[in-house]
Amino acid sequence: MKQLRHQLATVAAALSLAVLAAPAHAEVVVVVGAKSPAANMTSEQVAQVFLGKSTSMTPVDQPESEAIRGEFYKKVAGKDAAQAKALWSKLVFTGKASLPKEYPGAAEVKKAVAADPKAIGYIDKSALDGSVKAVLSVP
Repeated sequence: MKQLRHQLATVAAALSLAVLAAPAHAEVVVVVGAKSPAANMTSEQVAQVFLGKSTSMTPVDQPESEAIRGEFYKKVAGKDAAQAKALWSKLVFTGKASLPKEYPGAAEVKKAVAADPKAIGYIDKSALDGSVKAVLSVP
């Protein structure tokens, strides 16, 4: 019985460590400038802009090295970052579009989006402030 309790305690400890070590998934929000006329958008509308299929807005990207970028493309466009990059490469090569401007982090994305009424970007919800407004929340 004592050995069984010890085994159960070991399993419980391992499970609690696994839960603590699991990566926290951020809530991604798609943002536009606070004064932008854009209102709520669907994932499909946002995906069209970020995949180069719509020129109604100017997409602002985060670096490929940032986890939020992969999470954003997967949740909103159903593509991994490599697939999105391949689509953009084709558009650039054929002269149909130029790559979205890339900024090093949420603060720079917010600044760029706040300064351009046509710009649209994505950040972690925790970085949301009065300079931008969320048009789509992706849990």
